[in-house]
Amino acid sequence: MTNSWHHVAVSKSVSKISIFVLAGFLGFTGISHFLVPASFNALVPEWLSGNSSFYTYISGLAEILIAIFLLKPSTRRRAAWAAVVLFNAVYPGNLYMAYDWRDREISQQLVA
Repeated sequence: MTNSWHHVAVSKSVSKISIFVLAGFLGFTGISHFLVPASFNALVPEWLSGNSSFYTYISGLAEILIAIFLLKPSTRRRAAWAAVVLFNAVYPGNLYMAYDWRDREISQQLVA
């Protein structure tokens, strides 16, 4: 008996939809970094040197650029890898938020 689940191909339409969803999410979030920076500044771990706004604006700019390049087929693969790098780079901020919100209501902790 062999497992054939790895032979199931994802349709091009589902793949294209996921690209637009990811690009939309990154674009919206990136713009939000500039519209409400205080919300994102709070996620920057205290142990990072420098001004928290610097990290907020740089990550917001990166998200916007990645979103744009995901939409162009010729740059999509590199943009996807850039997204992987970005998600790993901002992960400490997510961990910091989860730790920082440990005493809040459970509904808020789940967001973290």
